[in-house]
Amino acid sequence: MREKIRFGQQSTKVKQLADVIEQDIMLGKYKTDTGLPSINHLSTAYHVSRDTVFKAFAHLKERKLIDSTPGKGYYVTNRQQKVFLLLDEYSPFKNTLYNRFVRELSASYKVDLWFHQYNEHIFNTVLREVIGRYNHYVVMNFDNEKFSPVLSRIPASRLLLLDFGKFDKDPYSYICQDFDEAFYGALVQLTDRLKRYRKLVFQLSADSKHPKISVISLQRYGHDYGLPVEISMDEDIETVEEGVAYLVIRQTDVVNIIKRSRLAGLKCGKDFGLIAYNDTPAYEVIDVGITALSINWEEMGRKAARFIMTGETVREYLPTEVHLRNSV
Repeated sequence: MREKIRFGQQSTKVKQLADVIEQDIMLGKYKTDTGLPSINHLSTAYHVSRDTVFKAFAHLKERKLIDSTPGKGYYVTNRQQKVFLLLDEYSPFKNTLYNRFVRELSASYKVDLWFHQYNEHIFNTVLREVIGRYNHYVVMNFDNEKFSPVLSRIPASRLLLLDFGKFDKDPYSYICQDFDEAFYGALVQLTDRLKRYRKLVFQLSADSKHPKISVISLQRYGHDYGLPVEISMDEDIETVEEGVAYLVIRQTDVVNIIKRSRLAGLKCGKDFGLIAYNDTPAYEVIDVGITALSINWEEMGRKAARFIMTGETVREYLPTEVHLRNSV
């Protein structure tokens, strides 16, 4: 038994004690259908009043984690597995990932979803706060090129990395995209379409978090297949040029290019080409249909859920698929 809780000011002693007991239940210290220590025992062990313990039990009872029987005391009713899911930012394809992940898990799992918005301080602060409070952690990094030391504080068997770069990730499990060879291979599949255009412009704004290794792969593709390539670091494509194919990351950039092309009297898929990164259902119906390069986000969600439920090590790069539509 812990000798003392270092009670902070962020919440009441009752809430903090309830959190500690819940964590012990979650980590298996107190098993389902087995008794909890008495109120007197916990009061002495944690240096709190009997009333504080009683109210903490009442809090856990309301949440249906424990129950009580007259003359027999309190016991555990449900040891629900808690999963911490930390993604970078909201997008339609991240929503696809999340929905599939949650659907695959049984009712005995509770998923808490957070976003760090590519902010390293938020990323590290949130992780420090939650380490030790969850059974499993599924984390999408704030930077594709480096590994946060905070992650090393999570046992490898409880941590799954999503969408990290190609640096060493052992001994952790991971499910990632390949922004290098798989990206190159997807472009190769589009060669017959791309050779209709005089150049390929990759819009990658200066503040984009997309891995820069994709630029090297694009330039290599252009060299190998004789197609001039250009990297645009502007926030927006101001002018859509005839005879040019555009590759963009954000859905807002797809919409922007379509709007500007209409003002210029240019038709997508005929006068210029457009390719999006990361497929969404909207790309099937926008304009003539937008060709997209994408991993299968539902598959990532399914595989992540399997890791949670089985505990089996997974180290996999998902293939980049070409969703061919009429925009090129």
